[in-house]
Order: sequence, then structure tokens, then C-alpha cells
Amino acid sequence: MKLLVFAHRLELGGTQINAIELAAQLRDAHGMDVVVHATPGPALPVLKARGLAFIPAPDARFHPSPHRMRELRRVAKEVKPDLVHAWDWWQGLEAYLGLHLVSGVPLVITDMMMSLTHAMPRKIPTTFGFRDLLTQARRAGWTNAELLLPPVDVTANAPGVVDGQSFRERVGAGADELLLVSVSRLATFMKSESLVRTIRVLRDLGETLPLKLAVVGDGEARPQLQALADEVNGHLGRDAVVLVGAMEDPRPAYAAADILLGMGGSSLRGLAHAKPVIVLGENGFARVFSPRSSPLFLRAGMYGHGDGDDNALSTAIRELAVDADLRAELGEFGRHFVVSHHGLEPVAEGFARFCRQAAETRAAPVTRAWDTARLSYWYLRQRRFRVASRDEIVPPVPQHFDADPLRP
Repeated sequence: MKLLVFAHRLELGGTQINAIELAAQLRDAHGMDVVVHATPGPALPVLKARGLAFIPAPDARFHPSPHRMRELRRVAKEVKPDLVHAWDWWQGLEAYLGLHLVSGVPLVITDMMMSLTHAMPRKIPTTFGFRDLLTQARRAGWTNAELLLPPVDVTANAPGVVDGQSFRERVGAGADELLLVSVSRLATFMKSESLVRTIRVLRDLGETLPLKLAVVGDGEARPQLQALADEVNGHLGRDAVVLVGAMEDPRPAYAAADILLGMGGSSLRGLAHAKPVIVLGENGFARVFSPRSSPLFLRAGMYGHGDGDDNALSTAIRELAVDADLRAELGEFGRHFVVSHHGLEPVAEGFARFCRQAAETRAAPVTRAWDTARLSYWYLRQRRFRVASRDEIVPPVPQHFDADPLRP
């Protein structure tokens, strides 16, 4: 089977790494001839290191983009795929409108978003990233929907594979300090709020606990986060918060961590490295990944919505910081969990079967027409034409910590 993967802009983000690792596994273990079509970005060397064929896609902030759809049709004529695999709603929408409806090339869409996007075709084979979203989709009319848990290469991401000492030295973490690590795109959408809260909590906890926070990643929110970090470091009189920047291979950061804070794919990779993980989300959500909370995260994804204050995050960090035995116990449990549920090999095996079925799926013309009318209605109703797929540059926050708008 020839598979054309229409992926995100190649930022160093969890979904992009998922797309790359899954594409390589489908090629290596399932004999698929894979070509990736995506906008070049910092993760392109990761893709090339896997030896994947790559055809660049034009960039766009708003979707569907006529230019991207024309280019996708040109690439499809060149590649002649048996199936197109589009990641998330903007690629899915462009592949559906610009290629599937025009030339009939079979399509499968993977939606790793945290909420249901109604402006997508419901008769196209689609996978969702956690069980609650899959249930919602089926109730909303998706007739060929399956679960695709975010895959993790648990061989490359494992204890002892890389040494974290060099990273600890890079950020100046002493032997007596507990290193908190966050690996994240510094995007204003979804990501930066939890990092702002983490830095703010460290300001208070850092007065009595030997904590250091290293933030790995880059993006539009970096000036805002750097301003907060400078404020906290000045208050504590030491470099308690270090913004490292993006790392093509962040595994040394995971290996160096005493505690990992994150959401989505980064939290899963933290578990794979046998680290205790605090799962972050919106509006102050923070919860330690544990045997008690794991069923929730398996059902609802590695994310959540809080009640607006920082208490849960502060409590979680303090709980782990003072108990080394608990950190070790949770790290061991997390490693077992991610191997059992998110391992790249079993996830790819199930998805390969889904792809072969999708390649044989053909909807009747009247079904496609109704599906297109429905997604068009939702696209206009939800004003998706105003929803950008990447951030604009945002101004730095005020220099005074108390001016932070997120302070309760």
C-alpha cells in the first residue's frame, strides 16, 4: 500500500512526533510505501533521520487553504497513493475538500484534538485520540470511527537509553536540587497558561524547597514566559526557572527530570522514561498520574480542566518533592502503563488494519453530498475560518509579577 501522510507543520510538538514515528513504523513493520507531505519546520531533521520520503507543503494560518489544496492534488498525482492519512481537522478538511471529493482518493483522518470538531466529514474513516472523544464522535454521527491512542516509541524513550547528567549541568541543577522539567511548544493556545501557572507556583514553593524548573521548547509565548521567569528568579535570588529553548532530541531532558510536568504526548514520554508525571491542562488543572488517576486519563486523554486556581498544582509538586519513594513508585507504574497502552508497535498494528479497511471504503455520492453540506454548516456556524492553526506573535506580559492576569 502506498500511503500519503498529510501532516501538521513540522514543529517540535507531540502530534508531529506521533505522525513521524507512526509513519516510520507503518513503513518498517507493515510494508507500506510512505510519503510525508507537510510544511517544513524544526522537526524536519527528525523526519529525515527516520529516512521517510518527504514532499514540502505550503504554509497557511487559516484553513481550508486553496493553495494547499492545489498543491495536495499535485502531490497526489505524482505519488498516486492508495490512501491519504490526514492529521487533525485542518489537514482533514483540506484533504477531503481538495482531493477526496475531486478525485476520489480514499482518506483517513486522525483527530488528536482535545474536543470534538464538528466541521469535519462524518462518513470518512476517522480515528480519535481518547475514548471519551470517540464516544462523542459516534453519538454525533461518525459511522466509521476508531480509537488511536497517541503512540510512544517505548524503546527509544526508556530509562537508561540516554544520560540526563549533561542536561542537568546545562541548566545548572545541583545534586541537592529537584529538577522539574516541562517539554512543550511555547504556544499561546493551550500551552502557555499552564506554564505561567507553574512558574508562578515555583515562586512560592521555591522559598522553602530546592526546586528548579527547566522549560524545553520554543514559540510565540516565550517572551511572556521569560518575563515571568526573570521576575521569579529575581525574587528568589537564584536561577530557579530556565528556558532552554527547543531540543531536536529532548530525551536528555526527560532523563534528567526528577518530576515531569506536561500534557498530551510529552506527559506520555515522561511516563515512558519512568518519571513521576503531573498532568497539566487548562484553567489550573493539575493532577499526579497514579494508579488512581490513570483510568481517568486513559478515558479522557492526558489533559483536563481545572477550577481556576493554582492549589492543585502547588499541592501536586509539593507532594512529589518531599517523597522520593513515591516518585520512584509512580515512575515504575507509569512506565508499565505507557508500554501496555501506548506502545508504538501495537498502536501501529491496529492502525495498519484500519488503513487497509479505509482504502477500500467508498461512500455513495448522495452520502458525500450530505456530509459536505453538514460540515460546511458547522464550519460557518463555528466560524472556523477565524481559527488559526498557529499563533500570532504576542507581546510580553508586564514586568511586575503581580500584574499577571492569571493571578487569582
